[in-house]
Amino acid sequence: MIDRRRFLGAIALPPAALAACARPALRPDALERVTALGAGDRTPEAVARDEDFWFEVQRAFTVDRSLVNLNNGGVCPSPATVQDAMKRYLDHANTAPAYVLWRLQEPQKETVRKGLARLFGCDPEEVAITRNASESLENVQLGLDLEPGDEVLTTNQDYPRMLTTWRQRERRDRIVLKTISIPVPCEDPAEIVRRFESAITPRTRVLHCCHVVNLTGQVMPVREIVALGRARGIPTIVDGAHSFAHLDFKHADLDCDYFGTSLHKFLFAPHGTGMLFVAKSKLPGLWPLMPAPKELDADVRKFEEIGTHPAANFLAIADALLFHQGIGPARKQARMLYLRDRWARALAGEPKVRLHTSLEPGFASGVANVEVEGVDSLALADHLWAKERIFVVAIQHEEFQGIRVSPAVYTRIEEVDRFTEAVARVARRGLPA
Repeated sequence: MIDRRRFLGAIALPPAALAACARPALRPDALERVTALGAGDRTPEAVARDEDFWFEVQRAFTVDRSLVNLNNGGVCPSPATVQDAMKRYLDHANTAPAYVLWRLQEPQKETVRKGLARLFGCDPEEVAITRNASESLENVQLGLDLEPGDEVLTTNQDYPRMLTTWRQRERRDRIVLKTISIPVPCEDPAEIVRRFESAITPRTRVLHCCHVVNLTGQVMPVREIVALGRARGIPTIVDGAHSFAHLDFKHADLDCDYFGTSLHKFLFAPHGTGMLFVAKSKLPGLWPLMPAPKELDADVRKFEEIGTHPAANFLAIADALLFHQGIGPARKQARMLYLRDRWARALAGEPKVRLHTSLEPGFASGVANVEVEGVDSLALADHLWAKERIFVVAIQHEEFQGIRVSPAVYTRIEEVDRFTEAVARVARRGLPA
């Protein structure tokens, strides 16, 4: 059995030794073997405050500490173990590409598929490995048969690329995209469901929603929205780009027909990796984004027919899964919420500071949005970078503005406090002339 000390020691090993400790991630029993990592009777909330534990996790990354990166909601770094695994697979492929890629590495993807399915709590035959959440979701958005006048219902806070995809279908196929507004922040999930329900018409054919809203970190009542649609014969597409490997959940908690996510966010897999879940019953009726032979109509692998591509990124997902399970999904979620609460509660008492994210349990993730009233969010983000070397993203929505703050498990407490102090100064004094 692997204990916590051995795990934390392994993730801090030099690159030459990382390859050896990463290889077990490819074994089918890898995830069972790491369930004992960090074993003990401490709650996830207690571990979230254990800086000794998180210091060792932080050492696993190769990030630039000359800046404070609080835009992990865009893309996250991979720990050294994952980087090393990807390089190893890429080097192997270059020894004899046609043979290694197609005869050796392609079959190894099946172990990754099984690992992702286990983490999500579904059948491996419902999991496709993609390059990002956009590709995953667009397979569904562009693969559903819709007629002119058919309606798609989502929120005006959905991810811009997904809204763009539906708007292209409006132009090309003459469907109708309808969007609803939701409260910011929202601590009444029933109100969100009510707004969806009031916007459904006899022409509604698809519901689309984020699990975690990328703008504010709001957690949506996905299971209730899915049930609302299913009772009317309407499928639901769920965008899980900001929830997967961030929140501790399974497919059964959502019960959706379609789920797409990126793996290069909070799973810390290589850049350019994603996952698509399609319920088995929905596979035959969904066209893949890139054409596949008829023999694959009911096979989830039809969504992977993308031509020649590197296998290294996909195979190193296994090492990211090992790293994630080694930390522990519940402990990871607790740490993300702890980091959010540390800065958000400190700033909540400052003049002119307005949080667009709930701090009440269950309503939001570790991603949050904060506004300094009277200060343009783009100007604030530029100031934080130019004067403090703190990287955040400005959000300017038609209904609110602010900066999105998304730390990760490698983020140090000192870095969070540095951000808090910088925003507090702006709240008290304004931006420098």
